[in-house]
Amino acid sequence: MNVNAVSAVFQRVLENPEVSADSDFFVMGGDSLLATRVLSAIARTSGVELDFDDFLDAPTPSALAKKIASADQSASPA
Repeated sequence: MNVNAVSAVFQRVLENPEVSADSDFFVMGGDSLLATRVLSAIARTSGVELDFDDFLDAPTPSALAKKIASADQSASPA
C-alpha cells in the first residue's frame, strides 16, 4: 500500500481532502476511534494488520506506508 493510498484513507476517514503525505492524523483532527477505522481499512486493502501503537509511531501517510511495506516484507517468505 503506497503513500497515496494511505493518504486517500486518511482523507476519507477525516473527511478532509487537504491531507498530504506528511499530514499528522491527530493534528488534522483524528482521534483513537477514527484511527481504528484507518487501521481496519489498511488491513482490508493491504492484508497488513497494524496495531494502535504502530499508528501512534507513524501518524502520517508517509510514515504509515513505510510501516505497511516493512510489515508486508517481513510477512513474505524469503
